[in-house]
Amino acid sequence: MSETSAAAAPSGQTPSEGGARRGAAYDSAFLRAARREPVPHTPVWFMRQAGRSLPEYLKVREGIPMLDSCMMPELVKEITLQPVRRHKVDAAIFFSDIVVPLKAVGIDVDIKPGIGPVIADPIRTVEDLQRLRPLEPDDMPYITEAVGMLVEELGATPLIGFAGAPFTLASYLVEGGPSKSHEKTKAMMYGQPELWAALVDRLADITAAFLKIQIEAGASAVQLFDSWVGALAPDDYRRSVMPASSKVFDAVAGYGVPRIHFGVGTGELLPLMSQAGADVVGVDWRVPLNVAAERVGPGKALQGNLDPAVLYAPTHVVETKAREVLHAAQSLGGSGHIFNLGHGVMPSMDPDALTRLVAFVHEATER
Repeated sequence: MSETSAAAAPSGQTPSEGGARRGAAYDSAFLRAARREPVPHTPVWFMRQAGRSLPEYLKVREGIPMLDSCMMPELVKEITLQPVRRHKVDAAIFFSDIVVPLKAVGIDVDIKPGIGPVIADPIRTVEDLQRLRPLEPDDMPYITEAVGMLVEELGATPLIGFAGAPFTLASYLVEGGPSKSHEKTKAMMYGQPELWAALVDRLADITAAFLKIQIEAGASAVQLFDSWVGALAPDDYRRSVMPASSKVFDAVAGYGVPRIHFGVGTGELLPLMSQAGADVVGVDWRVPLNVAAERVGPGKALQGNLDPAVLYAPTHVVETKAREVLHAAQSLGGSGHIFNLGHGVMPSMDPDALTRLVAFVHEATER
């Protein structure tokens, strides 16, 4: 894939300025692994690597509400860079939140400490859908500014953009906040299938627009987080969720950047998540990578999948469990593996344990 093709927009436009900046990271271990090419070592990054486990993060975020911090480019830049400096990870993940685009289109959402996103007026009717207007680049100039600064600062280290998947965003919007059983969400999906389809389709457009903004500003890859989709059976996913997720992936396919798909508790959904259109499928800790490779099928890279709780064990245990992940990844034929946790970094995790893990994986897989 040439840099020209990697930067091309779906409309056939000429390569963007973001595409030119992306070129510095093109031969990074992370992007090579995402393309299933030979790598100098297995690349490592962690979901939620820029966050509450870092004392430097807590210091710069002190007194600043979460959503406010996502709209402050200089702060976003600093927080995104912190784990790259500390852990020497192979990629940065853009610091933001999955509800930022919802906030940008006018949804009354706040992130409550200890709770998560809370929607003031949940979406439950056809009339409520009118509040989900299209997302435009002018709605979030702070994203373009922050990504541009980061790409310039990161140089050869790739920046991963991200967004929440339509199902997970819909769940927050319908429930009004986090839910363990998703009863209101499923009630709409089963009982009002036309309203549900319209909701996730509209969210697919918003999500795709959010990813495009990040890519056009210079992000080298994107990840679609579907945190709650593991609550669904395969048939329900295929019928009621997969079309919207596929729409997102199709919308950004023309940019040529790797597209990662990750969900929690999705072992039974891996074949369908692969079909949805991602280039890289994230795997949580419940399914060994060699088994996941069979479910996902050929032609896809895998990301994962050390159990985050292992990081609380002694170093020799962490290394033993990491070796097990690396051994299972050998089923991919020596390429196409991005080492990650099977979920995000926990707030109480020792940052030094993450730094040691990155060094261990690099040393253990050096070619």
